[in-house]
Amino acid sequence: MKFWKAATAALLAATSIAAAAAYPEKPIRLVIGFPAGGPLDQHARLLAERLQAVLGQPIVIDYKAGAGGTVGAQDVMKAPADGYTLMLANTGVMVINPALYSKLPYQTLRDFTPIARSAMQPLALLVNPKVPANSLKEFMDYARTRPGQVNYGSAGNGGISHLVPEMFKTSTGLFMVHIPYRGSAPAFTDLMAGQVQFMAESIPQAAAYHKQGKVKALAVTSRERNPALPDVPTAMESGIKDFEVVGFYGFLAPANLPKDITAKLSDAFRQVLTTPEIRSRMLTQGADPAYLGAEDFAKYLASEMPRWADAVKKSGAKLD
Repeated sequence: MKFWKAATAALLAATSIAAAAAYPEKPIRLVIGFPAGGPLDQHARLLAERLQAVLGQPIVIDYKAGAGGTVGAQDVMKAPADGYTLMLANTGVMVINPALYSKLPYQTLRDFTPIARSAMQPLALLVNPKVPANSLKEFMDYARTRPGQVNYGSAGNGGISHLVPEMFKTSTGLFMVHIPYRGSAPAFTDLMAGQVQFMAESIPQAAAYHKQGKVKALAVTSRERNPALPDVPTAMESGIKDFEVVGFYGFLAPANLPKDITAKLSDAFRQVLTTPEIRSRMLTQGADPAYLGAEDFAKYLASEMPRWADAVKKSGAKLD
């Protein structure tokens, strides 16, 4: 009996190793929980061609938009853990939604296998051009003398463009009024028109409007200055101690993905993300290349969740 048990175990192990060695043998579906054309879609398309070359199989992008990325995450959670369904997610899907939604159908650390973090996405702190401030310190002085009179716009309740200004308020003691919009486009329109005076938004849009003189970028939220806005200081340079707040992009699979397949995928992303051409093109999209392997990405997620949960709690945002 012991012999047969040992033989069966050895056979199963050999089968698993053989399957991992052969992987992938068919196209890989990459789920994005947002509509086509957005920042995640651009990021996925940038990496997909090179990833196909490394893995030897097509990468098929599948859009499952809805509920702030929740629909896509739930689709991936229910998929077989065989390496043929992956998800590209961001800060909102993985670490903000668990604190924002009272009845979220997934748990980040329980229901997914982290594969690789691919990028960090800093934001720019922006003001309407008519605001009499040319630095973050000047804006803070301006807002401090007008408590409750300065409005800031966001792409919606609970999103990163809402929570970063809330963190900014907590760090500085400022009192600004939140005006949520249905997406960043109408928020930008009102920022440029002066209906709101302040906004935090991702670098690509912010840099474009800043260079056109339609908004003023006063600071970036990363530790280092951003190549797209080289003359704009960081918030920490501007006097806000330890204010580093950046979003991230990362790839995940359903829970319990075999370790050999996880390692193979993680290494494939490492190869793609260390390619000079890919790194350069990512920077033009406003995303800083920031590869983490599977284990380090899992640790990173665990460390980010309480930080953003605290920001959600302080903001009072809640969605069902």
